Amino acid sequence: MTDLVPGWAYDFHGHRCPFMPIGYRMGQLAMQTLGVEREKDHGLFAFPEIGVGHPQTCMVDGIQAATGCSYGKLLVERTGYGKLAFTLFKPGKGAVRIAMKPEFMDKLGQFEFFKYRKAGKEPSEIPEAVTNEVVEWMFAQSDEAVFKVETRPEFTFRPVKGSFNKAKCAKCGEYVFERYVREKDGQPHCIPCAGYAG
Repeated sequence: MTDLVPGWAYDFHGHRCPFMPIGYRMGQLAMQTLGVEREKDHGLFAFPEIGVGHPQTCMVDGIQAATGCSYGKLLVERTGYGKLAFTLFKPGKGAVRIAMKPEFMDKLGQFEFFKYRKAGKEPSEIPEAVTNEVVEWMFAQSDEAVFKVETRPEFTFRPVKGSFNKAKCAKCGEYVFERYVREKDGQPHCIPCAGYAG
């Protein structure tokens, strides 16, 4: 498999590494499995199982680039499981979970790229030849060798209904959308000015 990730996805991500394109492949495979196309609006949802404090989270930028499920459109919700997997859900079509196989991860971790990362080097500081070696190897592996695919018939999710309704905060004067308005002294306030989130 050659590098099918568009150049703009690397530009968006900020550096070349193996995990953003792995995420892109995950997104492509999930869409193919569900029989859906890249989301233009607000009807496809991604649930990456990443946590915080592990550098493989770059895969989420690849998932967003491939699927159109972007953070800005509120189509991405992190589970915090600390795993390299994600579920793609389309109402009316179902859900599929794509996870990286441990055997693939074990082989991937042997590349020199990860010696640099463990030593504290940022991906953009790693020699290009070292990065290209692991990325090219990753693309040479089949989807079957890299990913475990599971349909999830039990998966349910109800997105929050969108609303254009808003109020002006009585203290700071900024607009706040209705579900985040807090009443204080009988006046609408934003959460910071109200001093409480409840």
